[in-house]
Amino acid sequence: MHVAITGADLLTCHGGTDATYAALTKGVDGSRALRFYDTDRINVTRGYHVDDEVGDDGDELPLRAGRWLARCVLGAVRQAGVDPARERVSVIVGTGLRELRAVERWALDGVPVRRRDLHFTTAVREVLPEVTEVITVSNACSASGHALALAQDLLAAGEADAVVAAGCDAMSESMLTMIGRVVDAPTPALQPFQEGRAGVLLGEGAVAVVLRRAADAGPGALATVLGTGLSCDAHHETAPDVGGIVAAMRDAHRRAGVAPQDIGLVLAHGTGTALNDPTEAAALDTVFAGAAPGPLVTGIKGAIGHTSGSAALMSLLVAVEAMRSGSVPATVGLAKPIEAVAGLRLVIGEPAPCEARVAQVNAFGFGGVNAVSVIRVDR
Repeated sequence: MHVAITGADLLTCHGGTDATYAALTKGVDGSRALRFYDTDRINVTRGYHVDDEVGDDGDELPLRAGRWLARCVLGAVRQAGVDPARERVSVIVGTGLRELRAVERWALDGVPVRRRDLHFTTAVREVLPEVTEVITVSNACSASGHALALAQDLLAAGEADAVVAAGCDAMSESMLTMIGRVVDAPTPALQPFQEGRAGVLLGEGAVAVVLRRAADAGPGALATVLGTGLSCDAHHETAPDVGGIVAAMRDAHRRAGVAPQDIGLVLAHGTGTALNDPTEAAALDTVFAGAAPGPLVTGIKGAIGHTSGSAALMSLLVAVEAMRSGSVPATVGLAKPIEAVAGLRLVIGEPAPCEARVAQVNAFGFGGVNAVSVIRVDR
């Protein structure tokens, strides 16, 4: 069933929705020196931080992810004109790390945290106390894509009048340490599909979209979600698999009722890692074979970092804005593409004009939890 996006809000290292899209169109790399961590010990020196308040000691405040989530959920609901006191409104939050940083600081620094605050119900109900339910799903780096799929299912089943699909994540020391252990030297920049790319860097932030059944949405919807395809290939703990990714793409096309030639834009997962980039390129080559000239392809992680559980919906909102504005931002950090993407129409250097009305959004997670969405914009 098609569902309409009637409200949305976003927060990244660049700021809110408008500021983030402006930075993308200008090709701004939002990375900076890493805050709050011993960079020599973790072998990571840069990240894409959200600017927010710090404590009296100059350290980070606790429960940052939940605060960003609450801000975006409230902003999206207000834009959509949804009233949880009069309608059944569910909130589904996709995340990779939840409030892991708060647990780290509790364990290592003695900074107290209430256990109930580690679930996002507390943060959401502080701003929207009358929502029907708050559900958290933890599906690695495709989590908000899974949240979107579950939101579509709730609406199709008639279990809600409106659903907020959201994503949020804040950096954690354990996740930073993990990415620092797989490189010899600290990664200087995240460069999707770039020859000689050095690896991933973390971003953080939150995103939320309000969904209604398309038949109930009325005029003024931002976009229509035609379908979301999922796969869980379990090929490897961390390495992606072409077959699993292809399966998710084809599932998305089937659910959306589109063919590859109907899609004019792809927002790539594009992590700038040794394995993801050529694997994703191979999957796109397979799915779009025979659909010449093929869709424009871009990615946003060179500008905002890898935002983990938020990544799918952040890419989705960029796809919406690109189609509404008729201009696709270039892939920040990409100047010399790897050979594997020779068959793709990557947007490099400058924004590209775009007449597309249908876009595909890719998101892939560790363990092969893949989510691919197809959206349409009518303008």
